[in-house]
Amino acid sequence: MANVQPTRSDITAHPDVSEMRDRYARMLGGRDVALVDGPVFLLGLYCAVSPWILHYTTSQPALVTHNLIVGIAIGLLALGFTRAPERMYGLSWAFCAMGAWMIIAPWIVGESPDAGVVLNNIIIGAVAVVLGMVCAATASKSGPKP
Repeated sequence: MANVQPTRSDITAHPDVSEMRDRYARMLGGRDVALVDGPVFLLGLYCAVSPWILHYTTSQPALVTHNLIVGIAIGLLALGFTRAPERMYGLSWAFCAMGAWMIIAPWIVGESPDAGVVLNNIIIGAVAVVLGMVCAATASKSGPKP
């Protein structure tokens, strides 16, 4: 009768073991921030659709376009964080700047915004600043060591 039990051999004898270990380390390196990618994407999605959720499409048409564009930019930044983290985490501080811009945008872009519009943008901006700082701090902590 044939032995059908799978045998587990030690991988240290594999000819490409060092290359496989290096690739595994590269794939996992710097992924401490992976938990932030999802919330950043969701924040961008909410920012893009918030004018329709809060119904200020007729009262603040400039802010509708603004929030749509900034929301798409935040979402694309999150996708970049996920797709190429080693290149994109330097933009974490730009994400903080986008959050600060979202806080002041109702008064600069909008025309006499009401309290709901202002509060919405302040919350989006504050969450973006916090997530950007977390992303930047984690990326700098888990970056390449000299």
